[in-house]
Amino acid sequence: MHKLGAYLVLLTSFLYLSAGSPLATNALDQRATTFTNPPLWEDYPDLEVIRIGDAFYYTSSTFAFSPGAPILKSYDLVNWTPVTHSVPTLNFGTKYNLNSATDRGYVKGIWASSLRYRNSTDTFYWMGCVDGSKTYVWTASGTNALKNNGEVSSWNWKAAATLSKCYYDCGILVDDDDTMYVAYGSTKIMVAQLNKDGTAEVKSQQVYVTSDSAYIEGSRMYKINGYYYIFVTKPANEEWVLKSKSPWGPYEMKVLVASIAGPLTNAGYAHQGGIVDTRDGKWYYVAFLDSFPGGRIPVVAPITWTSDGWPQVVKVDNAWGKTYPMPVQTSKTVPAPVGTDSFQGTALSDEWEWNHNPDTSKFRLVGGAGGLLLQTATVTNDFFSARNTLTHRIIGPKSSGTFRLDISKMKDGDRAGAALFRDIAAYIGVQKEGTAVKLVMVNNLNLDANWATNTTGTVAAAGPTIDSGTTDLWLRVQADITPAFGTSTQRTTTFWYSTDGSKWSQLGPAFPMTNAWQFFTGYRFAVFNFATKALGGEVAVKGFTMAKL
Repeated sequence: MHKLGAYLVLLTSFLYLSAGSPLATNALDQRATTFTNPPLWEDYPDLEVIRIGDAFYYTSSTFAFSPGAPILKSYDLVNWTPVTHSVPTLNFGTKYNLNSATDRGYVKGIWASSLRYRNSTDTFYWMGCVDGSKTYVWTASGTNALKNNGEVSSWNWKAAATLSKCYYDCGILVDDDDTMYVAYGSTKIMVAQLNKDGTAEVKSQQVYVTSDSAYIEGSRMYKINGYYYIFVTKPANEEWVLKSKSPWGPYEMKVLVASIAGPLTNAGYAHQGGIVDTRDGKWYYVAFLDSFPGGRIPVVAPITWTSDGWPQVVKVDNAWGKTYPMPVQTSKTVPAPVGTDSFQGTALSDEWEWNHNPDTSKFRLVGGAGGLLLQTATVTNDFFSARNTLTHRIIGPKSSGTFRLDISKMKDGDRAGAALFRDIAAYIGVQKEGTAVKLVMVNNLNLDANWATNTTGTVAAAGPTIDSGTTDLWLRVQADITPAFGTSTQRTTTFWYSTDGSKWSQLGPAFPMTNAWQFFTGYRFAVFNFATKALGGEVAVKGFTMAKL
């Protein structure tokens, strides 16, 4: 059965540490004995976590952002860094190329999807239903992850299949005999058996339906000690566990968590996500909290098992713990989420995502000392219809994102700058009219409830005259994404500029952010450059720095 001895040791050490021992920070420190929830204060929702050797991998939904379905890596379930995207290009239809104001994919695209590694073929599988109609499969083979203790030196994601069926909120399982299954659905939970390659369906049947027609989703499928498990969420406050001796059922159900309090105030309840084990047989549940305006952020808790095979979350005072013992003690580390990116190398780092598929002919990395050239890719007066807006998640609870720009090659009518990106947005930037360059703070950039552009922005403040030949202009977005979900409190963002990188001035009023969940993603830092008259202008992004405040 389950390794109860290991869990009892874990629980004993947890009770000892929570009784008053000093807490380590979330810095990348292998000496830390505890961690604080949330381990990663960034918007990575609809998650699934797997382990290969010493490496944990985490996938997340990304909607219309491209590349999609990021994969993060960790050695301890606490410190994470993005390492690849399962979907390098959103191959779901023309709207994901942001062709026009009426042909775009906001709030569509990649929702809850699944990631698994198949030992027998050395293949990572990503699978997700898009637009409620088709399921897409991307694979990465030849990574040698199993042979290299979970390490992957290079990824080679390829579009493997498109199924004319929606595996809604799916969870893949590779069984002990190498048969591949996928659990999916809402309220009526289905299981499909896939073909040998995992690219087509062999059969599918319903395995569970809620007795009171309660809505459940977010399937994650496992086989542990002879039992099949399907974890599902009852949004947005419960996680259920289905258990059976057969993938086809019948399944029993027990509630794992229901409206569990903590670990942050003014945030939602921990739910959805999935479970993963460590090398030494300990198990953890990784869920997320609705934490707007910052989005949906991960939290981690240990789980124990009953003698008859049901998981139970280790609670603190009947709530999700604010601190727990470190899941893994290791000297292996990953890069910290804060710091400076000077855009060196031949490709963008995996922390970046465009607002839709980019026009690849309109940007390039300079190489050498670094820098990213952004040419205007769209003629529009609509910020939300401009291609090649590059976004970066915000780390909470408070942080700043600073872009260093060369604006000397902007053309008449161009708009460029640093934005706070979501459906209710604002930016600080430059507007070039003729030979004059105006430094402005713009708000009132809004999408409506159907994600069509409602307002195209209002200049809320104007700064001093900027020389059109300026090769160094620093623009900063300073955001407070402390949770305010379910409250009338509006967290604010301020916008700043500097012409020397040391003296800073605020421009415009503090911008109130929305706590609404319907856009699904949290606010992001972004850099943009678009034309209102004609293409041909460009800006150079010399660097980006994210810092905690």
